Amino acid sequence: MEGVGKGNSAGGRAPTPEKAVSKRKRGSQFEHASFVPTNKGKLDKFYQTTKKLGEGAYGTVWDAKNLATGHIRAVKEIKKTGQKKSALDKLYKEIEIMKILDHPNIIKLYESFDDDKNNKIFLVMELCQGGEMFDRIIDAGHFSEPQAATVMQQIVRGIFYMHGKHVCHRDLKPENFIFQEPVEPGKPYPVDKSNLKIIDFGLSCVFDDGQVLTSKAGTPYYVAPQVLSGKYDMSCDVWSCGVIMYVLLCGYPPFYGETDKEILTKVRSAQFSFPASDWSGMSEDSKTLIKQMLQLNPRQRFTAEQALNHAWIKDKAAKASGATLAPNRLANMKSFRAHNRLKKAALHIIANQMDESEIKELRRMFTSLDANGDGRLTTNEMREGIAKAGLKEIPADLQQTIDGLDSDGSGEIDYTEFLAACLDQRFYVKEDVCRQAFRVFDKDGDGHITTEELKAVLGDDEVEGVVGAATIQALMGQVDKDGDGTIDFSEFMEMMNNAGSNDAA
Repeated sequence: MEGVGKGNSAGGRAPTPEKAVSKRKRGSQFEHASFVPTNKGKLDKFYQTTKKLGEGAYGTVWDAKNLATGHIRAVKEIKKTGQKKSALDKLYKEIEIMKILDHPNIIKLYESFDDDKNNKIFLVMELCQGGEMFDRIIDAGHFSEPQAATVMQQIVRGIFYMHGKHVCHRDLKPENFIFQEPVEPGKPYPVDKSNLKIIDFGLSCVFDDGQVLTSKAGTPYYVAPQVLSGKYDMSCDVWSCGVIMYVLLCGYPPFYGETDKEILTKVRSAQFSFPASDWSGMSEDSKTLIKQMLQLNPRQRFTAEQALNHAWIKDKAAKASGATLAPNRLANMKSFRAHNRLKKAALHIIANQMDESEIKELRRMFTSLDANGDGRLTTNEMREGIAKAGLKEIPADLQQTIDGLDSDGSGEIDYTEFLAACLDQRFYVKEDVCRQAFRVFDKDGDGHITTEELKAVLGDDEVEGVVGAATIQALMGQVDKDGDGTIDFSEFMEMMNNAGSNDAA
């Protein structure tokens, strides 16, 4: 299936990924994107590629081992040689968009390498072994309603979050979703028990409120009619979700043709049906939700939030487990609040680098606490989670505790902020994971973190002016035990092992 267009810009002056971050209150500390480094130099200094996972026009994907931690990653290798400047610009924009996204149902970008010497770019991402959703549909023919509802809940949660971050995907299709858990040979894949990830942000864009997007981008079966006319908004993603849901339930798309031209003609008409041979046993709620997502008029089309709250998803999808906020996790959160900013940032990096097997319980806890499914936790959602934990009294300092978790100053707790605050100390005092975090700060790789390197990671807006400079100096003074004006790894490890780091900086 070929794309209907190659454009990747919005109509008018498209905002940058950094501007999407500013849509929310910029914090007094740091942003998630700061912890996803773009490195200059060679990948093989830090990773050993072992097995080729796939190859295509875009490049090659490798199985790679992190030499410091032993974690296995997926590495996408892209050759810069022969690429047009526009194609490279598009790739760099894709990287910047991936850096600002932080959600359980969106593929993680850990870091990237821009190797000028070998004219290659490497994207280091989490390894998902369950295969594309497209393959799972082919294997099964179609999904049951509970299976499809569980999958759609994850898809729509991710899109609801992306739209809240002012990012429009623009190429949602079964090939661009991948399951996390590995496939067991000879057994049907448990699509309703595996975590699903949105991938491939090559056609994604950042948009402003009310902005009209104009580039024709997408794939024929799944593209919205408004995209074909070159005048649309983020609701094009919801249309694609409607098509995907239809395919999940019956195994074929609602708009079908022998050629792209035939398909797109049917898409423009927005006319589709539910043939009795395949749909007679389906619930009316399933058909109603599809109709709401495939409304021709975008103003009448469901938003991602409305789709997520529809009865079909709420009633049919598997209920999240691990809904309570365990007392030991609350204790970890209180400890997190007392840490200085450098340690909080280091914990954020460590949490972001952990494998799914290490954070599975916390992912489920976050998802179950996130009552409205927007990918962020509010004070009320945290309060309800504490109440479900069976605590007789809500701690009086709950708001202060939550404020201490909110590292980016958004007024809410993001996914990796939650993971970082809940981590047990035994996970984050390991030398290998601490070295990985140290490397994010030590940008020139000389073994020392300077004041300028602290500023680069903790955020320019945090350190502007006299007050900001004084804060950084105070932080440096806390950790720099030998007084040489830098932080070496032994000093960094001492800070990480210190359970009572104060928050003077």
